[in-house]
Amino acid sequence: MKIFATSPFGSLSHVLSLVKGGSNTKMGRDTEKAEAALHDQEQLLPKKELLIVFGIMSLELLVCFIDQNGIGVLLPDIARDLNASDTISWAGTSTLIANTVFQVLYGRLSDLFGRKKILISALVLLSLSDLACGLSVNSTMLYIFRGLAGVANGGITSLTMMIVSDIVTLQERGKYQGILGAMVGLGNALGPLIASAFTLHTTWRGLFYLLAPLIMVTVAGSWIFLPSNMPKLNLKETISKIDFLGLFWGTAAVILLLIPISSGGNAGTPWDSPQVIAMLVVGGVCLLAFLFSEWKLASLPMMPLSIFRKPSVAAMLAQSFLLGACYYSYLYFIPLYYQNVRGRTPLLAACLQLPLVFAQSSFSTMSGLYMSRFNRYGEIIWGGFGIWTVGAGLLTLADEHIHIGLICFFLVLVGFGTGMVFQPTLVALQAHCPKAQRAVIVSNRNFLRSSGGAVGLAVSSAILGNVLKGALPQRLHYVAQSTFAAPDLSTFSTADQTAIKSAYASASRAVFIWCVPCVGVCFLLCSLIKDGGLQRKEEKEAAIPQNSDENTPRHSIGDEEKRPSAEAPVETDARSKDLGVNVSHSPDSTDVSRKPSALSLKSDSSR
Repeated sequence: MKIFATSPFGSLSHVLSLVKGGSNTKMGRDTEKAEAALHDQEQLLPKKELLIVFGIMSLELLVCFIDQNGIGVLLPDIARDLNASDTISWAGTSTLIANTVFQVLYGRLSDLFGRKKILISALVLLSLSDLACGLSVNSTMLYIFRGLAGVANGGITSLTMMIVSDIVTLQERGKYQGILGAMVGLGNALGPLIASAFTLHTTWRGLFYLLAPLIMVTVAGSWIFLPSNMPKLNLKETISKIDFLGLFWGTAAVILLLIPISSGGNAGTPWDSPQVIAMLVVGGVCLLAFLFSEWKLASLPMMPLSIFRKPSVAAMLAQSFLLGACYYSYLYFIPLYYQNVRGRTPLLAACLQLPLVFAQSSFSTMSGLYMSRFNRYGEIIWGGFGIWTVGAGLLTLADEHIHIGLICFFLVLVGFGTGMVFQPTLVALQAHCPKAQRAVIVSNRNFLRSSGGAVGLAVSSAILGNVLKGALPQRLHYVAQSTFAAPDLSTFSTADQTAIKSAYASASRAVFIWCVPCVGVCFLLCSLIKDGGLQRKEEKEAAIPQNSDENTPRHSIGDEEKRPSAEAPVETDARSKDLGVNVSHSPDSTDVSRKPSALSLKSDSSR
């Protein structure tokens, strides 16, 4: 069967034949067959090997988020050094767009080429991109390599989570995903702090010079220790399975939609400008073309629309978009509140956000332990969005007079909520989907979260700018030209300083207010989520549980028990699968192939 068209527009006759109907069932069967034919990369590891691999991935994720969140603090210094004050926002926009575009692609690429190869490729790309950013001699060079860093960051974020689903059972996954969630929070905290230290004591280039070699250390660790059971690939055949048509339309849609969303409303690009309207319209058409391609044309789609059929899955994916919009708004605009309204330095503003980050990290870990202990996630997700909604509501009380301690308490509540939903929703999504779709469910969930973040930042920026302009006296309207920084207040009279701080307080509260319904809708969507648990009735205890050490003998039961079908409606806890043996089959074959783990210290006694 031909997988993709020879041109991005495809064959018109083929498209028309599909539109006439009668192909939905056939295309669904074709996709299921293509997914069933994918190589199963599950390779459960005993505890000692697992801890080594997990430590490497935790470091990779930590460095990734330091890179993503440290750049914001550097922008003023970069703008002065590279004479790019008018275009410096592209340092963030290029990263955001590239990250979002490629998030959705990594799931299928890792299915086809193997998680290890794609992860190492993303790490190498990030290291080289950061080095080039540090060596940048002009703004164009910086923007290009920040875009490439965004491509790499999207892969690292998704692939670390995919690999966890390959090396631990579904029942144990919550515990390990929770720790990864803690690394995300820690990276969000350390990024601005480390970047601030470099700007104060050396140069903004120092952050990139630090990260580039550190990332290469993780490359070496991944190359040596990450397991891989991918067979030798037929490169031509594998490339033919890539959804190029979906990639074309999806990339065009994301770029044409996110650029005007991210820059619309600024001084040079008002929302009613012809270029903004044209890009939004064409981007919307490309989005429809992408959805049609994934629905009707692709045999192995990047975003299989079948994942939206289950109400539980559709609800959690919608939550991912909304929580991304709210969470990224907090990351950007809470520090601005501290700086513009309370007069704190960027470094102190970053420190005052630590209550949110530490609460998120601790509750991410604890919620993961709870899920692994009780095999449940429903009450965690309900409670997380409930606490987050309360914290978001209380945060709307922030003004220029409220005690900083109360703000920190509100942020702790928000952190509790985010820690209880970010990784648990991912584990719950995997529990509701077939094993063949576990990679695409991770990539699509992260894609929707990043897209939500882009939209959320655009909406928050527009709200802040409009409210700020309306709250300022006419003579001070020029202050609202920049929504991301306040002018030097020392140049204003005492009365004007008070007016500016009050206006920024009103504008910040407006941003916090719009975040409340976003989280509130997420809370209501919990009513659609059915907690099916993390262990099925048909599961059997593995001969060797994952909490055993690497010296415990491994036993293969591949010849004694038939492995669950790849087309099973839900992913099951693969405790019955041998920890060091790859068992593969097709509907027409029951051959059993064995391949030792990359970390195995002992050979299977049956060899």
